[in-house]
Amino acid sequence: MNSKKNIHILLAEDDRNLSKLLKNYLEAKGFKTSLYMDGQEALKGFLINPFDLCILDVMMPLKDGFSLATEIRGRNKEIPIIFLTAKSMHDDVIKGFGAGGDDYITKPFNMDELLARIEAVMRRTRGGNEQEPVYSIGKFRFDANQQTLTIDGNTKKLTSRETQLLQLLAQYKNKVLDRRKALKEIWHHESHYNARNMDVYISKIRKILKQDPAVKLLNVHGTGFKLLVDNS
Repeated sequence: MNSKKNIHILLAEDDRNLSKLLKNYLEAKGFKTSLYMDGQEALKGFLINPFDLCILDVMMPLKDGFSLATEIRGRNKEIPIIFLTAKSMHDDVIKGFGAGGDDYITKPFNMDELLARIEAVMRRTRGGNEQEPVYSIGKFRFDANQQTLTIDGNTKKLTSRETQLLQLLAQYKNKVLDRRKALKEIWHHESHYNARNMDVYISKIRKILKQDPAVKLLNVHGTGFKLLVDNS
């Protein structure tokens, strides 16, 4: 990945040994890394420093990773968030995605796997220099490059995952988008966790699109999704 030195990572991890190991590893890989030992201090740091990526431990004192992610998302809709979690419970993972997480990695993990997740998330959010297309979805104007969805003069800023998924749906407008294709293109793996994550984002997009009665986002049982637009 190019220009790692220009990427500033917020690392929130309360385990002193792991946090030191992670910080040293990330800095050795060329990332500027600011370490915070609890969620409250991490939020303070986020508010006064520019960051490009957040890596948040779920279980932290004073403010847990999910609460921290929710507050970060309230201030920045675009910054990617990766959760570090020792838990494997489905509900915890889904809660993390609901809080605005882009990815998660379960402890213990290989450092190279974390690096691969970081690079994948940054590719998705930064992309290249090419301009992405603009789509008409009923009354909506969807600008994939700006990550915005506009209707009746009101603009909604989308997250990178919402943008990716809506763009894929728009490309299959009035056709069925296979679940497996979406998982492979956006999440790169057909795991149960990723499938549940995708369902969370489908629900978020569906809620936004309800502003135009002519637009419906349907579940096609056993197959996938259909972005149905009535142009009559």
